[in-house]
Amino acid sequence: MCRLLGVVSRAPLPLATTLGELAAPFTELSREHADGWGIAAWPGRGGDGPRVVKGIARAAGDRLWDDALGGTPADAAVLHLRMASPGLPVVPGNTHPFTVGGLAFAHNGFFSPYDALDEGLRAALEARERIPGLPVLVLSQYVEESYAAELLAGGTSGVGYLLKDRVGRVDEFLDALERVVAGGTALDPEVVTELLTRRRDTPLDSLTPREREVLKLMAEGHDNTTIAKTLVVTERAVSKHIGNVFLKLGLPPSDSGHRRVLAVLAYLAHTPK
Repeated sequence: MCRLLGVVSRAPLPLATTLGELAAPFTELSREHADGWGIAAWPGRGGDGPRVVKGIARAAGDRLWDDALGGTPADAAVLHLRMASPGLPVVPGNTHPFTVGGLAFAHNGFFSPYDALDEGLRAALEARERIPGLPVLVLSQYVEESYAAELLAGGTSGVGYLLKDRVGRVDEFLDALERVVAGGTALDPEVVTELLTRRRDTPLDSLTPREREVLKLMAEGHDNTTIAKTLVVTERAVSKHIGNVFLKLGLPPSDSGHRRVLAVLAYLAHTPK
C-alpha cells in the first residue's frame, strides 16, 4: 500500500511552507514506503497544468525530494510515496502521480477493509448523479455486478471499469483514462461478460458481496456486534449494510426485528441447499 497526501493553499506557496509540520512525518513514511516518490503540483491559476517531479529513491534522504518541497510554489499538490506491487519494477514509468492533460492521479494499490472499496464505488455513483456526464474510471480488484450495472445504467459516455490484475502496462491504463476523459468507454472484458450473463432471478441478486456476507451471518443467528468482529468492520458499517439489505429486499420500515426475520427468510428461500 502506498501513501498519498493532498494539500491546498490560498495562494501559490512552496510545498514545504504549505505542509508545515506535516512535511517531516510524511517524509519519514518513506522509510517503509521506499520504492520511489512523486509530486504533482499546480502553480496557480493560469498555469499550464501540474508540474510533476519523480524519484525512484527513498524520499527520506533524497536531495531531489527536498528540493521539490522547498522550491515548488503551488496552490494545490498531490504527493505520493510508493510501495511497489510484486512484479512491478521500480522505474520512473511506474512511479505516481500520472498525468493526463491538466489532471493528475495516483492510487494506493490496496483497500482494507473491503468496505472501503464499496464506499469508493458508491461515491463514484453519487458523483455521476450530481454531475451528469462526469468522467468516472473505476479500477477494482474484482467485478461488482450491481455497482457496475448501476454505473452503466446512467449512460456509457465517460465511463470505465477495469480490473487491476489486467492493467499490466501504464501506457494501456493511460490510454483507457484518456478515452474516458474524452467521453468514451473503457470496460474490461470480464466486466462485460459478467453483465451479459448476470440474472435477476431472485431478490438476493441485487445485493453486493458484502451485503450477502452480512445477511448470511444474520441467518446464522449472529448479532451486529458479532458480525462486525467476524468481518473486521465497525458496527456502524454493519448497520449500514443491513439497512441496504432491507431496502433492496423491499422490506418497509417497521419493527427492525421483524424486518430482520423477513430478510433471513428471504435468504433461506433463495439460497441453494
